Amino acid sequence: MSEEMPKVKINNVELYYEVKGSGNAIVFTHGASWDHRQWKPQIDELAKQYKTITWDVRGHGQSSLPKGKVDSEDFSKDLIGLLAHLNVKQAHLCGLSMGGHISLQTAIRHPEFVKSLILIGTPFTNTYNWFEKVLVPINRWSSIFIPMRVMAMIQARMLSKFNSKNKQYIKESVTSIPLNRWIRIWNSVSTMESGNDLHKISCPTLILQGDHDTMTERQQQEMAKRIPLSKLVYIKNAHHATNLDNPTQVNNEIINHLSEIEA
Repeated sequence: MSEEMPKVKINNVELYYEVKGSGNAIVFTHGASWDHRQWKPQIDELAKQYKTITWDVRGHGQSSLPKGKVDSEDFSKDLIGLLAHLNVKQAHLCGLSMGGHISLQTAIRHPEFVKSLILIGTPFTNTYNWFEKVLVPINRWSSIFIPMRVMAMIQARMLSKFNSKNKQYIKESVTSIPLNRWIRIWNSVSTMESGNDLHKISCPTLILQGDHDTMTERQQQEMAKRIPLSKLVYIKNAHHATNLDNPTQVNNEIINHLSEIEA
């Protein structure tokens, strides 16, 4: 089994990534404030038959972040740059939350690189309804005043009800990001918008929704209606950390999805 854990300079950023296994490529992109380690239960299983690629989005984990404003368009450019560096012509893209939205935008902007999408707890807009239109800007503003360790504790408590092991990982990944860096990242992530482009997604799309995750449920249901070749599946006993809460069902759904396409 091949294994690679280097960094590469792409778009003025040192991107950390790991490659495990061989075969058709699947790229896993983590949620905001987390890192590549989020996908360990998936890599352990899927690297047996696929080339699995995990990476730290700019500003997260072991990847760097240049000075100045963070442009969310750079997220998908980084992903395409990483594929080019690894000489991967086409890949399946799997992402959770922010990572799902990055995968979504990559399929919209660079469809020739994307064989299929797996979107888990993924928003396609931050202005879905009046609640978000009011809350997201307040959240963006209030993030300036909330220490990362406090945010880490709140996240860890909320997202470890189904898997207590989530708590330690979430605390570690969130507190590894300095607050001034997080404010810049979150300003960018919380303004990502794909509402007018969902119909452009032409690849097969699997949408996985935690049965206790109210954060993105309505948006994911809407995506299932608006993305042509999409299918929505509920994951039992799972909140927003869906792939960690119920890795067995998530892995099975991903493997079924991939085997249908690769058949």
